[in-house]
Amino acid sequence: MQTSTQLPDLSGVTTVAEVITHDLSLWGLFMSADFVVKIVMIGLLAASFWSWTIIFNKAIRLKSLFSSASQFEDSFWSGGSLDTLYERIGNRPRDPMSAVFAAAMREWKRATGASRSSVTLQERIERAMQVTSNREMDRLERHMGFLASLGSTATFIGLFGTVWGIMNSFQSIAAAQNTSLAVVAPGIAEALFATAIGLVAAIPAVIAYHKLSLELNRYANRLDSFSNEFTAIISRQLDEGH
Repeated sequence: MQTSTQLPDLSGVTTVAEVITHDLSLWGLFMSADFVVKIVMIGLLAASFWSWTIIFNKAIRLKSLFSSASQFEDSFWSGGSLDTLYERIGNRPRDPMSAVFAAAMREWKRATGASRSSVTLQERIERAMQVTSNREMDRLERHMGFLASLGSTATFIGLFGTVWGIMNSFQSIAAAQNTSLAVVAPGIAEALFATAIGLVAAIPAVIAYHKLSLELNRYANRLDSFSNEFTAIISRQLDEGH
């Protein structure tokens, strides 16, 4: 009686080999991703790097500004001559509060003795301080819009990369006619990697934007308080000059 030897099924050998040799590290997922998905990943990584640069720059700058404001207020309220303080600051103030003070003093010194008793002088001084304060705050708030935009759009950009990658993955699955998880998983992982990068870019940007916005508002309120106090001092001096 002739016995037939049944050969083992080797249909899955190639698939296993492919899965074993498939690099599932972050770099491997990036290198094996579709061209469009790579562009999305590179753009998100570049945006994340730029956002961290803005975050560190703003944080250091704000810390320095609060320290400089405290030093200036100590000098301003020390009882010394405002003319001496103005001469020391000069035409190049180092921080916004000094710039607001210098703008007010500059407008004060431009006035003649006869015009110092007029209400128009006080209005000019208030306007000069307001314009200077707005200009300095505009400089401080520069690039804050980028953080807000990145925080609100990075996740969706990453999701676009994920959808594009999954579409390509399903097309490859349909062409190979193999729906096993071992074949599907690498392509899905590559696609989801784009969403992960989007979250990595968006979450710090959102947190930093709200934190920095609060600190900028605190500093803006501090500038307004100083302007109002200085305006009151000028008003008293104008009243005493009548």
